[in-house]
Order: sequence, then structure tokens, then C-alpha cells
Amino acid sequence: MAAAVDYFFSLASPYAYLGHAAFLQVAQRHGANVRFRPVRMLEVFAAGGGVPLGQRPLSRQRYRLLELQRWREARGLPLNLHPKHFPVDASLADRTVVALLHAGADPADYMLSVSRALWVDDADIADPQALAARLAAHGHDADHMLASAGADAVHAEYRANTEAAIAADLPGVPGYVSDGEAFWGQDRIAHLDDALRNGRTPFRAG
Repeated sequence: MAAAVDYFFSLASPYAYLGHAAFLQVAQRHGANVRFRPVRMLEVFAAGGGVPLGQRPLSRQRYRLLELQRWREARGLPLNLHPKHFPVDASLADRTVVALLHAGADPADYMLSVSRALWVDDADIADPQALAARLAAHGHDADHMLASAGADAVHAEYRANTEAAIAADLPGVPGYVSDGEAFWGQDRIAHLDDALRNGRTPFRAG
């Protein structure tokens, strides 16, 4: 039976952007079923003892910039270290992904375009018009998807995804959970790749 991987993310995360294509390539190579699960990123951080970027010690803020440059180079992707619209409330953008899933659409390309809008193009992904443009560019009914993103069922799934990420002990995003084993961060994609390849028994904490 094909493996399944829960993909927890927020479109505001630079690391979700950097790891998006690499993760999907791994999943495709192993025939894994990807379950796209956008979350409230700050709530996941808080549950794991993390704090928003501006509240972190300056040494950690500076080190983050080094890591972003390293991974930008490693992944061969453009990334603006200081985008115009960050921090940003990505809740609407995240919920449009849920709306697309409810409509039976594959959200992967749209997700990448929204992430690029923030981290490359200096767009405001909290702006419904910015999202509408990208939905339309990927062949979706933008007005319908934006309206659907406000539905009770979409809000409920967004909350449930967040609770599931916290229950999986993910300290942040992106996170990938396969057979109950959590892999936190796009720098752990290689470990996920190994686990899917060799089919080992999932590791457990404790």
C-alpha cells in the first residue's frame, strides 16, 4: 500500500517555500499520497515553546538570515531576505488551499505561486486581490474559492490541521508526518526520503 504523508505548512513560512518542490519530488518518487494540511503557524510555534520572529533574541534573528541564505543557495531558489509584506497574516491564503482541496483540486502549483509572491515578488498575500490573481492564473474560479475560504467547514479544517500538527509534536512548519513519525523542517526531507525508501519501522519518542 502506498505511504501517506501529512504535509503541515503555512504559506507565510520561508522554509515551507524552500522545501515545497523538494518534498513533492520525494513524495512522487516513492508514490506517497500527500495530504496538504495548512495550519495556523504561530499557534504551532506557541505550543512548542516558540515565539514570533520579532520576539526572538537578536542572535537567533541574525542566524535565521544565515540559514535562509544557505538554503536559498542549496535549493537554487530566489528568496528576498526582507520581503516588504512580512510578517503577514496568511490565514486567508492558507484557507484558500483548504477550499481548493474541498473542490477536488491539486493545490501544489498554486501554493508555490503564493509563496513566491511573498518571498520573491514582494506581494501582500493577505490581500484577497493578490490571491485572486494567482488563483485565476492557475485556472481556478477566484471569486468562488475566496468565498469558499470563509466557509465554516474550511475554518474547522484549518483548526483541526493546527491541532493535528500540535498533537504530532511538530515545533513549527513545515512538518511532514509519515506513519506517525514527525519530520520537522525542510532540512529533514532527506530523512523522510530515507524512511520512505527503506520502509523501516517508524521511530517513536519515549
